Order: sequence, then structure tokens, then C-alpha cells
Amino acid sequence: MSQNRISLDLTDEHYTQIDAALDTLETALRGLIDLSLSERRSLPKMGDKSEAFCRQTLTVLAQNPLIVPPGLDVAGAQNDLKQLDALRHRTMRLRRLLGRAEDSEMALGSDVMSASLEGYALLKVLGRGSGLESLRQDIGARFTRPPRQPRSDVATPMPDQ
Repeated sequence: MSQNRISLDLTDEHYTQIDAALDTLETALRGLIDLSLSERRSLPKMGDKSEAFCRQTLTVLAQNPLIVPPGLDVAGAQNDLKQLDALRHRTMRLRRLLGRAEDSEMALGSDVMSASLEGYALLKVLGRGSGLESLRQDIGARFTRPPRQPRSDVATPMPDQ
């Protein structure tokens, strides 16, 4: 029995709308940056535990501007925190949507693979008498494996002397 995990019926018009929406997102979020691996590693990170510390520190600094040196941009940090809160909500939504899209992509591929395996099995059984054997062999090249090479990393036992 054939597997059917998902039936997706998006039209070309739907994909045009999706592409337009993605274009809009990319334009609206053009200020986002792409960090290199070394930049990711070197940046100090604000995790769950340190977030409360950061929020409290910025509040205290904003309430006591006389102790803040001119080089410390408290207003800029407060704006960064505001933007973080706003972006975080959208990022969570995008992650959920991306997860659903990836799961749907996997299910579609699985449905195609399942139907193809069933069809190939039918070709193996019914294709011999109907002139489809050479086509089945071409398709079945995916399943052929090269001959196994003897492992060279296995030590050969020494004969007793």
C-alpha cells in the first residue's frame, strides 16, 4: 500500500505569491547581518541567564546618567534591546514556518521515494515479459554496489612458529 504523508496542492500562483512575500521579507530585513564563524565564536553572548542582568543594568544606567561615561551608548543599547525583543518574536514564527516547510519537504520526498520503490518492485516482477527489463535495469543502477574490497586495516594473523 502506497504511503501518502502529505498532499500539497500549491499552484504556480501560490508560488508566485510566496516568492513575492519572500522578496518583501528580504527587502524589509535588509539590515540583518551574516556573521562569519570566527565572529560568532568571538562575540560575547547574551543567554537566558544573562538577559535579566543586561536588562537591569541598562535600566540602572538609564536612571543614573551622571555615572555613565560619554563612550558608553546606553540609548543605543536600549534600542538594540527593543529591536531584539521585536525581532525575536518574528524569528520564532519564521523558525516554526521553516520547520513545517522542511518537514513537508521531507514528507513529499518520502512519498515520492515510497511510490518509486513500489513501482520498481512491480517492474521487477511484471517487466520481464513486457519488454521493460532493460529500462528496469537502467533504473536499478541506483541499487548496484561495487564489489567489496578487502579491508587493509585488519591485521592478518601471524602463523605459529
